[in-house]
Amino acid sequence: MTRTLRQPAEWAPHESVWIGFPSHAELWEDDLAPAQAEAAAFARAVHADSAGENVRLVAADEAAAAEARRLAGPGIGVIVQPFGDIWLRDTGPIIVSDGGAREARAFRFNGWGGKYNLAGDDDLALRLAGTRGFDTRECHYVLEGGAIDVDGTGLAVTTEQCLLNPNRNPGLSRAEIEARLKGDLGLDRILWFGDGLLNDHTDGHVDNLARFVGQGRIAIPEPAGPEDPNTAVYRDAQERARAFGLEVVSIPSAGRVLRDGEVIPASYMNLYIGNAAVVVPLYGAPNDEAAVAAIQALFPSRKVAGLRADHILTGGGSFHCISQQVPSL
Repeated sequence: MTRTLRQPAEWAPHESVWIGFPSHAELWEDDLAPAQAEAAAFARAVHADSAGENVRLVAADEAAAAEARRLAGPGIGVIVQPFGDIWLRDTGPIIVSDGGAREARAFRFNGWGGKYNLAGDDDLALRLAGTRGFDTRECHYVLEGGAIDVDGTGLAVTTEQCLLNPNRNPGLSRAEIEARLKGDLGLDRILWFGDGLLNDHTDGHVDNLARFVGQGRIAIPEPAGPEDPNTAVYRDAQERARAFGLEVVSIPSAGRVLRDGEVIPASYMNLYIGNAAVVVPLYGAPNDEAAVAAIQALFPSRKVAGLRADHILTGGGSFHCISQQVPSL
């Protein structure tokens, strides 16, 4: 009988999670210390005093590792693996499972279409998988983990803006990309959205736009008034999801969030679903509390924690972007 190794849904049990720890002062500048504090707070919330999952903060060097240990406290592991930056959702391995075996998938990484090529990012997936002794398949095309989300049944969602962008895999057609994803991640259905959020330098990662919260059930933000910069994007995603036959759950949008006068891709969808906790990034936006309440209703058996992510966001992402889970057997 042929095994189907498949990427599990994020709410399926985790053995552990890798979380990137800000390490490079030249990249983070004045945001380094507060971003480190936010990453450590995220790690503690996911660990949940041993009720959650094993957390391994990944630091780029020994100095950063010492600070990670100081901030994280007891019960949270720290490992050193050189990297360019903390976005392990995109640079780390994706672990697939059939319930009895696990393997790693290491995709090519090209700095989000050549925007940010940093030493240590292109082979981090292989090295992290190696620390756990996983058999690893190298997949010779570009894919970032934040570009897809799955519900564990073989269904995935992505965006045309990202996966069909000529700065990723210009020689591959939509059909060829679908065939590769199906073979490598155990998928059999793919829902394509159009664009991602405004000013998202990842070219529209879906984990900032929409997230599965159950089998065949997807959460998509509801625009926050007439000034929401992503109203058309949210509406288009809602329409495509319903036409695909999915149940659409509305979550409040963070709305128009500015930093230095520019709209940033602030999204509550960049949450992390852990064993005992769901951690939601907050931005000081009017809908922060309403978003936490709405997400808590979706995960009644888990504690939903809203944590500020302002300084991590200066680097371009949030909690989901800096984490990559290892599913349990």
